[in-house]
Amino acid sequence: MVSAMLSETKIQTSLGISASFYNSTMSSLSELISKSVDELASRANKPGQFLNWVNLPENQLLRLDSLYEMADKFKSQTGAKYLTVLGIGGSKHTVENMLSLNGLNINKNEILFYSDVDSASFSRFLYRIENDVTKSNYLVASKSGSTFETKDGFLRIKKMLEDSYMSKGLSESDAKKKASSHFMAVTDKNPEKSELRRMSDSEGWLGDLYIHDDVGGRFSALDDHSLFTLAYAGMSKSDMSSMLRAAQSMSELSLSKDINSNLAYAEAAFWSSARISGIYSSVHQYLGSMFEDTVNWHSQMQNESVKDTSKQIAKVPDAMHHSSEAHFNPANKFAFALTAPVDTGVSKENAEGYIGALSKSYSNAGSYFCELLETSGMGLTPQAAGAMVQLRAFATVYQEIITAYHNSESLPDVLSSVLQPHVEVYKKNLKPQADGKDVVIAGRVS
Repeated sequence: MVSAMLSETKIQTSLGISASFYNSTMSSLSELISKSVDELASRANKPGQFLNWVNLPENQLLRLDSLYEMADKFKSQTGAKYLTVLGIGGSKHTVENMLSLNGLNINKNEILFYSDVDSASFSRFLYRIENDVTKSNYLVASKSGSTFETKDGFLRIKKMLEDSYMSKGLSESDAKKKASSHFMAVTDKNPEKSELRRMSDSEGWLGDLYIHDDVGGRFSALDDHSLFTLAYAGMSKSDMSSMLRAAQSMSELSLSKDINSNLAYAEAAFWSSARISGIYSSVHQYLGSMFEDTVNWHSQMQNESVKDTSKQIAKVPDAMHHSSEAHFNPANKFAFALTAPVDTGVSKENAEGYIGALSKSYSNAGSYFCELLETSGMGLTPQAAGAMVQLRAFATVYQEIITAYHNSESLPDVLSSVLQPHVEVYKKNLKPQADGKDVVIAGRVS
Protein backbone atom coordinates (compact mmCIF):
# COMPACT_ATOMS: atom_id res chain seq x y z
CA MET A 1 0.00 0.00 0.00
CA VAL A 2 1.29 3.46 -0.89
CA SER A 3 1.25 5.45 2.34
CA ALA A 4 2.75 8.65 3.68
CA MET A 5 6.14 9.02 5.32
CA LEU A 6 7.30 5.42 4.90
CA SER A 7 11.05 5.21 4.36
CA GLU A 8 10.40 3.34 1.13
CA THR A 9 7.30 2.11 -0.68
CA LYS A 10 7.89 0.09 -3.83
CA ILE A 11 5.62 -0.66 -6.76
CA GLN A 12 6.95 -3.44 -9.00
CA THR A 13 5.60 -4.42 -12.41
CA SER A 14 6.39 -7.44 -14.55
CA LEU A 15 7.19 -5.13 -17.47
CA GLY A 16 10.72 -4.10 -16.54
CA ILE A 17 9.74 -1.04 -14.49
CA SER A 18 9.65 -0.47 -10.75
CA ALA A 19 9.51 2.64 -8.59
CA SER A 20 10.26 3.38 -4.95
CA PHE A 21 8.56 6.36 -3.28
CA TYR A 22 9.87 8.34 -0.33
CA ASN A 23 8.35 11.01 1.91
CA SER A 24 5.30 11.62 -0.26
CA THR A 25 1.85 12.60 0.96
CA MET A 26 0.27 10.98 -2.08
CA SER A 27 -1.57 8.43 0.11
CA SER A 28 -4.04 11.23 0.79
CA LEU A 29 -5.12 10.86 -2.85
CA SER A 30 -5.37 7.07 -2.86
CA GLU A 31 -9.12 7.14 -2.26
CA LEU A 32 -9.56 8.92 -5.61
CA ILE A 33 -8.17 6.04 -7.66
CA SER A 34 -11.53 4.39 -8.35
CA LYS A 35 -13.17 7.61 -9.59
CA SER A 36 -10.08 8.60 -11.57
CA VAL A 37 -9.78 5.25 -13.32
CA ASP A 38 -13.49 5.26 -14.15
CA GLU A 39 -13.14 8.77 -15.57
CA LEU A 40 -10.23 7.90 -17.84
CA ALA A 41 -11.72 4.55 -18.88
CA SER A 42 -15.04 6.19 -19.78
CA ARG A 43 -13.25 8.50 -22.22
CA ALA A 44 -10.62 6.13 -23.64
CA ASN A 45 -10.90 5.29 -27.33
CA LYS A 46 -13.99 7.46 -27.75
CA PRO A 47 -14.09 9.80 -30.80
CA GLY A 48 -12.94 13.32 -30.03
CA GLN A 49 -11.37 12.49 -26.65
CA PHE A 50 -7.79 12.20 -28.00
CA LEU A 51 -7.21 9.08 -25.92
CA ASN A 52 -6.93 6.54 -28.72
CA TRP A 53 -3.36 5.85 -27.64
CA VAL A 54 -4.77 3.73 -24.80
CA ASN A 55 -5.34 0.72 -27.06
CA LEU A 56 -3.07 1.79 -29.91
CA PRO A 57 -0.39 -0.83 -29.06
CA GLU A 58 -2.68 -3.81 -29.57
CA ASN A 59 -3.98 -2.31 -32.81
CA GLN A 60 -0.44 -1.72 -34.06
CA LEU A 61 0.43 -5.38 -33.50
CA LEU A 62 -1.85 -6.13 -36.44
CA ARG A 63 0.21 -3.83 -38.69
CA LEU A 64 3.70 -5.18 -38.05
CA ASP A 65 4.03 -7.24 -41.23
CA SER A 66 2.86 -4.31 -43.34
CA LEU A 67 5.22 -1.84 -41.61
CA TYR A 68 8.25 -4.06 -42.11
CA GLU A 69 7.35 -4.76 -45.74
CA MET A 70 7.09 -1.04 -46.42
CA ALA A 71 10.41 -0.34 -44.70
CA ASP A 72 12.18 -2.98 -46.82
CA LYS A 73 10.61 -1.72 -50.04
CA PHE A 74 11.45 1.92 -49.25
CA LYS A 75 15.10 1.01 -48.78
CA SER A 76 15.31 -1.05 -51.95
CA GLN A 77 13.51 1.30 -54.34
CA THR A 78 16.11 4.07 -54.01
CA GLY A 79 19.15 2.45 -52.38
CA ALA A 80 19.49 5.62 -50.29
CA LYS A 81 22.07 5.65 -47.50
CA TYR A 82 20.01 7.63 -44.98
CA LEU A 83 16.45 8.06 -43.77
CA THR A 84 15.50 11.62 -42.82
CA VAL A 85 12.43 12.24 -40.69
CA LEU A 86 10.85 15.59 -41.53
CA GLY A 87 8.61 16.61 -38.66
CA ILE A 88 8.42 18.70 -35.51
CA GLY A 89 7.24 18.13 -31.94
CA GLY A 90 5.67 14.73 -31.46
CA SER A 91 6.54 13.72 -35.02
CA LYS A 92 10.21 14.12 -34.09
CA HIS A 93 10.77 13.77 -30.34
CA THR A 94 8.81 10.53 -30.01
CA VAL A 95 10.90 8.90 -32.74
CA GLU A 96 14.22 10.16 -31.37
CA ASN A 97 13.24 8.87 -27.95
CA MET A 98 12.17 5.43 -29.16
CA LEU A 99 15.32 4.96 -31.24
CA SER A 100 17.52 5.81 -28.28
CA LEU A 101 15.59 3.76 -25.72
CA ASN A 102 15.88 0.72 -27.98
CA GLY A 103 19.63 1.17 -28.56
CA LEU A 104 19.28 2.09 -32.26
CA ASN A 105 20.92 4.81 -34.39
CA ILE A 106 23.55 5.26 -31.69
CA ASN A 107 25.82 7.38 -33.90
CA LYS A 108 22.79 9.34 -35.15
CA ASN A 109 24.13 9.01 -38.68
CA GLU A 110 21.66 6.56 -40.23
CA ILE A 111 18.36 8.10 -39.20
CA LEU A 112 18.49 11.89 -39.46
CA PHE A 113 16.01 14.59 -38.51
CA TYR A 114 15.31 17.97 -40.00
CA SER A 115 12.88 20.38 -38.35
CA ASP A 116 14.42 23.83 -38.74
CA VAL A 117 13.58 26.86 -40.88
CA ASP A 118 16.85 28.84 -41.05
CA SER A 119 19.56 28.77 -43.71
CA ALA A 120 22.46 27.70 -41.48
CA SER A 121 20.53 24.71 -40.17
CA PHE A 122 19.54 23.69 -43.68
CA SER A 123 23.18 23.89 -44.79
CA ARG A 124 24.23 21.79 -41.80
CA PHE A 125 21.59 19.20 -42.66
CA LEU A 126 22.76 19.02 -46.29
CA TYR A 127 26.33 18.59 -45.06
CA ARG A 128 25.24 15.56 -43.03
CA ILE A 129 23.86 13.89 -46.17
CA GLU A 130 27.04 14.71 -48.11
CA ASN A 131 25.37 17.66 -49.89
CA ASP A 132 23.45 15.18 -52.02
CA VAL A 133 19.70 14.97 -51.41
CA THR A 134 19.50 11.74 -53.44
CA LYS A 135 21.42 9.92 -50.70
CA SER A 136 18.46 10.05 -48.33
CA ASN A 137 14.90 8.86 -48.21
CA TYR A 138 12.42 11.14 -46.47
CA LEU A 139 9.61 10.35 -44.06
CA VAL A 140 7.32 13.40 -44.00
CA ALA A 141 5.27 13.44 -40.78
CA SER A 142 2.40 15.87 -40.33
CA LYS A 143 -1.22 15.14 -39.39
CA SER A 144 -2.61 17.92 -41.58
CA GLY A 145 0.26 18.05 -44.04
CA SER A 146 0.31 21.81 -43.71
CA THR A 147 2.60 22.24 -40.69
CA PHE A 148 4.76 25.16 -41.82
CA GLU A 149 8.11 24.01 -40.42
CA THR A 150 7.76 20.52 -41.92
CA LYS A 151 6.37 21.75 -45.22
CA ASP A 152 9.17 24.30 -45.62
CA GLY A 153 11.95 21.70 -45.43
CA PHE A 154 10.00 19.18 -47.47
CA LEU A 155 9.37 21.53 -50.39
CA ARG A 156 13.01 22.64 -50.51
CA ILE A 157 14.22 19.05 -50.58
CA LYS A 158 11.60 17.98 -53.13
CA LYS A 159 12.69 20.73 -55.53
CA MET A 160 16.37 19.86 -55.03
CA LEU A 161 15.68 16.20 -55.79
CA GLU A 162 13.87 17.06 -58.99
CA ASP A 163 16.65 19.41 -60.07
CA SER A 164 19.30 16.81 -59.25
CA TYR A 165 17.67 14.13 -61.38
CA MET A 166 17.08 16.55 -64.26
CA SER A 167 20.79 17.46 -64.12
CA LYS A 168 21.54 13.78 -64.65
CA GLY A 169 19.60 13.76 -67.91
CA LEU A 170 16.10 12.76 -66.84
CA SER A 171 13.12 14.53 -68.33
CA GLU A 172 11.11 16.76 -66.02
CA SER A 173 8.33 14.16 -65.67
CA ASP A 174 10.80 11.32 -65.02
CA ALA A 175 12.74 13.47 -62.54
CA LYS A 176 9.54 14.21 -60.61
CA LYS A 177 8.68 10.52 -60.57
CA LYS A 178 12.17 9.60 -59.38
CA ALA A 179 12.06 12.28 -56.69
CA SER A 180 8.72 10.92 -55.46
CA SER A 181 10.31 7.53 -54.86
CA HIS A 182 12.31 9.11 -52.02
CA PHE A 183 9.22 10.13 -50.02
CA MET A 184 6.75 8.49 -47.70
CA ALA A 185 3.97 10.38 -45.91
CA VAL A 186 2.79 9.84 -42.36
CA THR A 187 -0.39 11.87 -42.16
CA ASP A 188 -4.15 11.71 -41.83
CA LYS A 189 -5.72 8.79 -43.64
CA ASN A 190 -8.41 11.03 -45.14
CA PRO A 191 -7.26 13.03 -48.21
CA GLU A 192 -9.89 15.67 -47.46
CA LYS A 193 -8.11 16.46 -44.18
CA SER A 194 -4.50 16.36 -45.39
CA GLU A 195 -2.87 18.04 -48.36
CA LEU A 196 0.12 15.77 -47.78
CA ARG A 197 -2.11 12.70 -48.25
CA ARG A 198 -3.48 14.22 -51.44
CA MET A 199 0.04 14.75 -52.77
CA SER A 200 1.15 11.27 -51.71
CA ASP A 201 -1.81 9.71 -53.50
CA SER A 202 -1.53 11.82 -56.66
CA GLU A 203 2.23 11.31 -57.04
CA GLY A 204 2.18 7.62 -56.19
CA TRP A 205 4.34 7.70 -53.08
CA LEU A 206 4.99 4.36 -51.44
CA GLY A 207 2.90 3.11 -48.59
CA ASP A 208 0.06 3.81 -46.24
CA LEU A 209 1.35 5.26 -42.99
CA TYR A 210 -1.06 7.05 -40.68
CA ILE A 211 -1.15 9.41 -37.78
CA HIS A 212 -4.14 7.81 -36.13
CA ASP A 213 -7.19 9.85 -35.22
CA ASP A 214 -7.30 11.16 -31.65
CA VAL A 215 -3.63 10.40 -30.95
CA GLY A 216 -1.85 13.67 -30.17
CA GLY A 217 1.77 14.07 -31.19
CA ARG A 218 3.31 13.72 -27.73
CA PHE A 219 1.22 10.58 -27.16
CA SER A 220 2.26 9.01 -30.46
CA ALA A 221 5.41 7.10 -29.49
CA LEU A 222 3.81 3.90 -30.82
CA ASP A 223 2.15 5.37 -33.91
CA ASP A 224 3.24 4.65 -37.49
CA HIS A 225 5.99 7.27 -37.82
CA SER A 226 7.79 5.80 -34.82
CA LEU A 227 7.29 2.09 -35.54
CA PHE A 228 8.18 2.48 -39.21
CA THR A 229 11.42 4.25 -38.32
CA LEU A 230 12.31 1.61 -35.73
CA ALA A 231 11.78 -1.08 -38.37
CA TYR A 232 13.87 0.89 -40.88
CA ALA A 233 16.63 1.25 -38.27
CA GLY A 234 16.82 -2.50 -37.73
CA MET A 235 14.63 -3.33 -34.74
CA SER A 236 13.58 -6.95 -35.03
CA LYS A 237 9.92 -7.72 -35.51
CA SER A 238 9.92 -9.94 -32.42
CA ASP A 239 11.35 -7.11 -30.29
CA MET A 240 8.77 -4.69 -31.63
CA SER A 241 6.04 -7.18 -30.85
CA SER A 242 7.34 -7.52 -27.29
CA MET A 243 7.47 -3.74 -26.95
CA LEU A 244 3.88 -3.29 -28.10
CA ARG A 245 2.57 -6.13 -25.93
CA ALA A 246 4.24 -4.60 -22.89
CA ALA A 247 2.78 -1.19 -23.73
CA GLN A 248 -0.71 -2.69 -23.92
CA SER A 249 -0.13 -4.47 -20.62
CA MET A 250 0.84 -1.11 -19.11
CA SER A 251 -2.46 0.27 -20.39
CA GLU A 252 -4.26 -2.49 -18.52
CA LEU A 253 -2.25 -1.86 -15.34
CA SER A 254 -2.94 1.86 -15.66
CA LEU A 255 -6.67 1.20 -15.62
CA SER A 256 -6.46 -0.97 -12.51
CA LYS A 257 -8.02 0.25 -9.28
CA ASP A 258 -5.35 -1.55 -7.26
CA ILE A 259 -3.00 1.13 -5.92
CA ASN A 260 -0.33 -1.54 -5.46
CA SER A 261 -0.07 -2.18 -9.20
CA ASN A 262 -1.21 1.04 -10.88
CA LEU A 263 2.16 2.78 -11.16
CA ALA A 264 0.78 5.46 -13.48
CA TYR A 265 -1.75 6.55 -10.90
CA ALA A 266 0.89 6.46 -8.13
CA GLU A 267 3.28 8.70 -10.08
CA ALA A 268 0.47 11.10 -10.99
CA ALA A 269 -0.63 11.22 -7.35
CA PHE A 270 2.97 11.92 -6.34
CA TRP A 271 3.21 15.02 -8.55
CA SER A 272 -0.32 16.14 -7.75
CA SER A 273 0.15 15.80 -3.98
CA ALA A 274 3.35 17.84 -4.14
CA ARG A 275 1.52 20.68 -5.88
CA ILE A 276 -1.44 20.45 -3.51
CA SER A 277 1.03 20.61 -0.59
CA GLY A 278 2.42 23.88 -1.90
CA ILE A 279 5.51 22.55 -3.71
CA TYR A 280 5.47 24.37 -7.03
CA SER A 281 8.93 23.40 -8.34
CA SER A 282 9.77 19.85 -9.34
CA VAL A 283 12.62 17.94 -10.90
CA HIS A 284 12.71 14.79 -13.02
CA GLN A 285 16.22 13.58 -13.77
CA TYR A 286 17.24 10.81 -16.19
CA LEU A 287 20.49 8.93 -15.69
CA GLY A 288 22.47 7.98 -18.78
CA SER A 289 22.94 8.82 -22.45
CA MET A 290 20.08 6.62 -23.64
CA PHE A 291 17.73 9.23 -22.15
CA GLU A 292 19.12 12.31 -23.90
CA ASP A 293 16.23 12.31 -26.35
CA THR A 294 13.76 11.28 -23.66
CA VAL A 295 14.35 14.67 -22.04
CA ASN A 296 13.02 16.53 -25.12
CA TRP A 297 9.97 14.28 -25.41
CA HIS A 298 9.17 14.46 -21.68
CA SER A 299 9.57 18.25 -21.75
CA GLN A 300 7.07 18.42 -24.60
CA MET A 301 4.68 16.22 -22.61
CA GLN A 302 5.08 18.49 -19.58
CA ASN A 303 4.66 21.78 -21.44
CA GLU A 304 1.78 20.74 -23.67
CA SER A 305 -0.20 18.55 -21.25
CA VAL A 306 0.50 19.82 -17.74
CA LYS A 307 0.91 23.32 -19.25
CA ASP A 308 3.41 24.23 -16.58
CA THR A 309 7.05 25.28 -16.93
CA SER A 310 8.00 24.79 -13.27
CA LYS A 311 9.27 21.23 -13.72
CA GLN A 312 12.94 20.81 -14.66
CA ILE A 313 13.64 17.77 -16.84
CA ALA A 314 17.28 16.98 -17.47
CA LYS A 315 19.81 14.24 -18.05
CA VAL A 316 22.34 13.43 -15.35
CA PRO A 317 25.15 13.22 -14.41
CA ASP A 318 25.81 16.15 -16.79
CA ALA A 319 23.39 18.43 -14.99
CA MET A 320 23.99 17.09 -11.50
CA HIS A 321 26.62 19.40 -10.09
CA HIS A 322 25.20 22.74 -11.22
CA SER A 323 21.55 21.79 -10.66
CA SER A 324 22.13 20.32 -7.20
CA GLU A 325 23.29 23.69 -5.91
CA ALA A 326 19.70 24.87 -6.24
CA HIS A 327 17.98 21.54 -5.56
CA PHE A 328 19.61 20.97 -2.19
CA ASN A 329 19.51 24.55 -1.01
CA PRO A 330 17.28 24.39 2.10
CA ALA A 331 15.66 27.65 1.06
CA ASN A 332 14.07 25.90 -1.94
CA LYS A 333 11.29 23.33 -1.85
CA PHE A 334 11.23 20.67 -4.57
CA ALA A 335 9.67 17.33 -5.41
CA PHE A 336 12.15 15.00 -7.09
CA ALA A 337 12.17 11.97 -9.37
CA LEU A 338 15.01 9.96 -10.87
CA THR A 339 14.68 7.50 -13.76
CA ALA A 340 17.69 5.20 -14.07
CA PRO A 341 18.68 2.01 -15.91
CA VAL A 342 19.18 -1.24 -14.05
CA ASP A 343 22.92 -1.70 -14.66
CA THR A 344 24.19 -5.23 -15.34
CA GLY A 345 27.53 -4.32 -16.93
CA VAL A 346 31.06 -3.31 -16.00
CA SER A 347 29.91 -0.12 -14.27
CA LYS A 348 27.27 -1.89 -12.17
CA GLU A 349 28.76 -1.14 -8.73
CA ASN A 350 29.49 2.51 -9.42
CA ALA A 351 26.14 3.06 -11.13
CA GLU A 352 24.25 1.52 -8.22
CA GLY A 353 26.31 3.55 -5.76
CA TYR A 354 25.62 6.74 -7.69
CA ILE A 355 21.88 6.04 -7.79
CA GLY A 356 21.99 5.30 -4.06
CA ALA A 357 23.77 8.57 -3.32
CA LEU A 358 21.26 10.57 -5.38
CA SER A 359 18.35 8.76 -3.74
CA LYS A 360 19.67 9.52 -0.28
CA SER A 361 20.24 13.17 -1.21
CA TYR A 362 16.82 13.62 -2.82
CA SER A 363 14.85 11.76 -0.14
CA ASN A 364 16.54 13.84 2.57
CA ALA A 365 15.59 17.02 0.70
CA GLY A 366 11.91 16.30 0.02
CA SER A 367 9.36 14.04 -1.64
CA TYR A 368 11.07 11.68 -4.06
CA PHE A 369 10.64 8.60 -6.19
CA CYS A 370 13.22 6.50 -8.02
CA GLU A 371 12.11 4.68 -11.15
CA LEU A 372 14.27 1.80 -12.40
CA LEU A 373 14.09 0.36 -15.93
CA GLU A 374 15.54 -2.95 -17.09
CA THR A 375 18.18 -2.80 -19.80
CA SER A 376 19.47 -4.86 -22.70
CA GLY A 377 22.62 -4.04 -24.66
CA MET A 378 22.79 -0.31 -25.36
CA GLY A 379 19.21 0.46 -24.40
CA LEU A 380 16.21 -0.71 -22.46
CA THR A 381 14.57 -4.07 -22.92
CA PRO A 382 11.79 -3.79 -25.53
CA GLN A 383 9.28 -4.44 -22.76
CA ALA A 384 10.60 -1.62 -20.57
CA ALA A 385 10.70 0.80 -23.52
CA GLY A 386 7.09 0.12 -24.49
CA ALA A 387 5.83 0.19 -20.94
CA MET A 388 7.65 3.41 -20.07
CA VAL A 389 6.16 5.54 -22.85
CA GLN A 390 2.66 4.30 -22.09
CA LEU A 391 3.22 4.92 -18.38
CA ARG A 392 4.20 8.56 -19.04
CA ALA A 393 1.05 9.14 -21.07
CA PHE A 394 -1.27 7.79 -18.40
CA ALA A 395 0.52 9.51 -15.52
CA THR A 396 0.34 12.85 -17.33
CA VAL A 397 -3.41 12.65 -17.91
CA TYR A 398 -4.12 11.34 -14.41
CA GLN A 399 -2.56 14.49 -12.95
CA GLU A 400 -5.39 16.57 -14.41
CA ILE A 401 -8.08 14.16 -13.27
CA ILE A 402 -6.72 13.74 -9.72
CA THR A 403 -6.28 17.47 -9.18
CA ALA A 404 -9.80 18.25 -10.41
CA TYR A 405 -11.37 15.65 -8.15
CA HIS A 406 -9.34 16.78 -5.14
CA ASN A 407 -10.43 20.37 -5.71
CA SER A 408 -14.06 19.36 -6.40
CA GLU A 409 -13.81 20.86 -9.87
CA SER A 410 -15.65 19.63 -12.93
CA LEU A 411 -13.62 18.24 -15.80
CA PRO A 412 -14.02 19.65 -19.33
CA ASP A 413 -15.77 17.78 -22.12
CA VAL A 414 -12.32 16.97 -23.52
CA LEU A 415 -9.45 16.79 -21.05
CA SER A 416 -7.18 19.82 -21.15
CA SER A 417 -4.11 17.59 -20.91
CA VAL A 418 -4.71 16.09 -24.36
CA LEU A 419 -5.41 19.39 -26.14
CA GLN A 420 -3.09 22.26 -27.04
CA PRO A 421 -5.17 25.29 -28.06
CA HIS A 422 -2.59 27.87 -27.07
CA VAL A 423 -0.14 26.86 -29.79
CA GLU A 424 -2.48 28.63 -32.20
CA VAL A 425 -1.19 31.94 -30.81
CA TYR A 426 2.00 31.65 -32.86
CA LYS A 427 0.52 29.62 -35.70
CA LYS A 428 -1.92 32.35 -36.64
CA ASN A 429 0.96 34.81 -36.94
CA LEU A 430 2.62 32.56 -39.52
CA LYS A 431 -0.36 32.97 -41.78
CA PRO A 432 -0.73 35.83 -44.31
CA GLN A 433 -1.77 39.09 -42.71
CA ALA A 434 -4.36 41.47 -44.14
CA ASP A 435 -1.69 44.04 -45.01
CA GLY A 436 0.47 41.44 -46.73
CA LYS A 437 3.33 41.85 -44.26
CA ASP A 438 5.09 39.25 -42.11
CA VAL A 439 4.09 36.43 -44.44
CA VAL A 440 6.03 33.16 -44.41
CA ILE A 441 5.82 30.92 -47.44
CA ALA A 442 6.94 27.31 -47.19
CA GLY A 443 9.86 26.57 -49.51
CA ARG A 444 10.38 30.19 -50.54
CA VAL A 445 13.86 30.99 -51.86
CA SER A 446 15.12 34.40 -50.74
